[in-house]
Amino acid sequence: MSRFVRASKYRHVFGTAEKKEKCYDNIKASRNAWDTNLIKANPLYIAVCWEASGGGAFLVQKQTDVGKLPAQPPLFGGHKAAVLDIDFHPFNDYIIASGGEDTKIFIWNIPEDLKTPQNDPVSVLPGHARKVGFLQFHPTADNTLASAGGDLAVKLWDIEKGVQKVELIGNTDVIQSIAFNYNGSLIVTPSKDKKLRVFDVRSAKVVHETVNHEGTKNQRALWLGDTNRIVTTGFSKTSDRQLFIRDTTNFNELLVNENIDTSAGTLMPFYDEDTKMLYLAGKGDGNIRYYEMVDEKPWQFSLSEYKSNEPQRGVAFLPKRAVNVSQVEVARAFKLHTSLVEPISFQVPRKSDVFQDDIYPPTASGEAALTADQFWSGKTENPKKVSLEHGFSAGVRKDINFSAARIEEDKNPEPKNEKEFREAYYKLKKENEDLLNKLALKDVQIRQLELANK
Repeated sequence: MSRFVRASKYRHVFGTAEKKEKCYDNIKASRNAWDTNLIKANPLYIAVCWEASGGGAFLVQKQTDVGKLPAQPPLFGGHKAAVLDIDFHPFNDYIIASGGEDTKIFIWNIPEDLKTPQNDPVSVLPGHARKVGFLQFHPTADNTLASAGGDLAVKLWDIEKGVQKVELIGNTDVIQSIAFNYNGSLIVTPSKDKKLRVFDVRSAKVVHETVNHEGTKNQRALWLGDTNRIVTTGFSKTSDRQLFIRDTTNFNELLVNENIDTSAGTLMPFYDEDTKMLYLAGKGDGNIRYYEMVDEKPWQFSLSEYKSNEPQRGVAFLPKRAVNVSQVEVARAFKLHTSLVEPISFQVPRKSDVFQDDIYPPTASGEAALTADQFWSGKTENPKKVSLEHGFSAGVRKDINFSAARIEEDKNPEPKNEKEFREAYYKLKKENEDLLNKLALKDVQIRQLELANK
């Protein structure tokens, strides 16, 4: 009896790790227990949350500068406590954001010369009451950033103006990840309260909510491209690692409910809208599973698995516009070991000098579809697309100066001693007294006008 084999262009995709001389060695990744990926990548750089004493820091490294790092590499510092998450600007390859335990978000220019420490961000966004655990830039609107913290709030920022645009309230316990949908109009947040919530970003309302994974360990969530489907990874009551898929049109029903295995590490999901491939990388193990997603039952097909004996602390995937099409590379991951970052190339086994247009549809271009003002005024657009036929070229360097965003930080320094506290108290008291006196005067004037009209 013959066995049916499903046809797929990606059925034989395989992953190949680079040799050690093409890796990034002597890495000192943060040992903080907060559950993020610790590593991010854009077309030019990788960035790693660093184990730093006396404050928080992260490393930015050119992808071309492989090999062993110096014992004391130049870092991006300035945070007063550990850096918990970082994210590259999707429309400016020379901008990165960092968030830390000190409740602050810093926005940085990445200099051409990375040989000196960087301690002066171009803007500071204070606003969270507790640690900033997750950052994600908007997929279509320029200079728009989402952050989530230990204060159970998700905040949306216009980083150019240095202002908070909206705050999303509704989670009742620690937020465990955040993810925008395809056009950035919605954001999903799994929480330690075992609920999965979807917020409308501009109205700041919860539009969908349901009970998700029932285990107590961390959950992750992301959208499956330009669909209403959300994939989540988490744990069952008996600590099995699980994969769920649900649709927002019937949010309480699961399309897919799959127990993966009994390993203890969080499953980090990554989705490629172009190939419809979902990658699951397990923290604490060395494997990366990958699936092909479809638009009807059974909704997914297992393709294969990249296996390694070396456990990973975090994984980052390269933006699709920067993969090597001449090597038929459909994805590239950067795997964070204890002291090494190892690139892994996922390729389709084809031999041809001709551009493979069937596996490289137009992809997100790295150009914003909207300004921040257009998005907040109510306009919605899908990501701009670009063909990969002629390969990748980096964007033009655009250093920015968001000095206005530092006004709040500079105008309101926290009092450091009893004298400063006392001065701040009397200043605030006088300001309030002046305001009350003005209101009382207005009240008298209004009453006089009312009497005159009678």
